[in-house]
Amino acid sequence: MPVVQLTQQFIRGHLLCPETKPRIEYCDKAVPGLYVEVRRSAPRQGTYYLRYKNPAGKTAHQRLARTSDISLSVARKRARTLKSEIALGSDPKEEAQQQPETITFETFLKEKYLPHAARHKRSYRFDLSMSKLRLIPKFGHIQLALLTRQQIQAFHTDLQDEGLAPATCDHHLKLMRHALNLAVDWELLEKNPAERIQLFHPDNRVERLLSDSELSCLLKVLRTDENRVVCLVAIFLLSTGARLNEALQAKWSQVDKTNQIWRIPASNSKSKRIRSVPLNASALSVLQNLGTEGRNDYLFVSSTTGERMTTIHKVWDRLRTKAGLPHLRLHDLRHQYASFLVNDGRTLYEVQQILGHSSPTVTQRYAHLSTKALQEAADSASLQIGAVSSEDHAEPRHHPESTQSDHL
Repeated sequence: MPVVQLTQQFIRGHLLCPETKPRIEYCDKAVPGLYVEVRRSAPRQGTYYLRYKNPAGKTAHQRLARTSDISLSVARKRARTLKSEIALGSDPKEEAQQQPETITFETFLKEKYLPHAARHKRSYRFDLSMSKLRLIPKFGHIQLALLTRQQIQAFHTDLQDEGLAPATCDHHLKLMRHALNLAVDWELLEKNPAERIQLFHPDNRVERLLSDSELSCLLKVLRTDENRVVCLVAIFLLSTGARLNEALQAKWSQVDKTNQIWRIPASNSKSKRIRSVPLNASALSVLQNLGTEGRNDYLFVSSTTGERMTTIHKVWDRLRTKAGLPHLRLHDLRHQYASFLVNDGRTLYEVQQILGHSSPTVTQRYAHLSTKALQEAADSASLQIGAVSSEDHAEPRHHPESTQSDHL
C-alpha cells in the first residue's frame, strides 16, 4: 500500500498494478483513508475508496466512484464528508449494504432510474417503454443486489428467440447496463452484473439510395402535390441532409440567409453540439417559398393549426407511394444528400462536418459511394496512357539522310 501524493496527473497516467500482484492500493497523503484501487486486469483505471473504522472498531472500505467518473478533487471532497459523518457515528458501508437488500429492481427503476432518465435522456420514452413492457415483468420482483449476470445474459438471448431484432435486443441490454452502472455510482450496488455481456452488434444499416429516374419521380411529386408544407419539408431534408426533428424544430432566428448558414442549437442536435449547416440554392428556395418568415418563429408551420409541425409521417406515406417509392423513409433523404456529396468528390471529412456526425466511423458508411469519383480519377490515368500510346503508333518522323561526313 504505497502512500503517494495523489495528483490528477498521477491518476491519468500512473495507475498501474505490478505484474506480481492482482491489485494495488495507492493511498492519498492529503486525505488519510482515501485510496485508489487498481487491478492488474484493468490498467490505467481505478476506483476511489475510503478506509475507516466502523462503530464496532473494525476496518471497513466504502467505495466512492471510478476514477473515470469523478476527479481527484471531488473524491477528496466526498471522502472528507464521509469522514465527518463517520465521526458522528454513521457507518456508510452498512447503510449502503442494507439499502439494496430491501429495494427491488422495479422500485429502483421507478423511483431512481426513470426519474433520472426523464431529466437527462432524450430517449426517455423508449427507456420507459422497454421498462414497462419487458424489464419490470422479467426482473421487477428480484432484489437489486441479487441480479446475476447469467439472468441478464439469458434474458438478452431469449429476446432474440422471441423474434425481436438483434438491435432491439441490444437496446434492452444497453438500458440495463446503463441503469445498473448508475446503481453502482449511487452506491446501491457493489458491481454491475450486466458488465461485459456481449452485444449482438448487428449491421442493420439500411441505405435506400435513389436512381436518377426514381429521384426524378420523387421530385415531380414534391414539386406538384397540393400539400406544399410537407413537400417543402422533404425537399429541405434532401437539400441539407438534416434530420427530421432538426428541421421541424428549426427557427427563423437560426437562419442566416446572407451567409447561407443554418445554425442548429445543441438542444436540437443529436450530437448535443451546435453545428452549422450550409444552405445551398435548393434549401434557400424552400425558405423563400415557406411564407412563414416574420409571421411565425418556426420555419415549418401547419397550414391547418398555425402551429409548428411535429410530424409528417402520414402525409409522407402518401407522397412516397404516389412517387412509386413505398419503402423510401424520410431518413433516406439524409443518406441521399450524403451520396450527392460523396459522388461529387467531396471528402468524408466534409460529409462528417455537414451531417454533424460525432465520429468519422459513422461517416465511413458512405465510403463505398465514392467509387464513382475514384473511377473518374482512375480514368484520368487511362487517358494519359492512351495519349502516350497514340504517339507511339503515329508515323515515324522524317529524318534527313546521313551525309558522308557523318560517318567520318
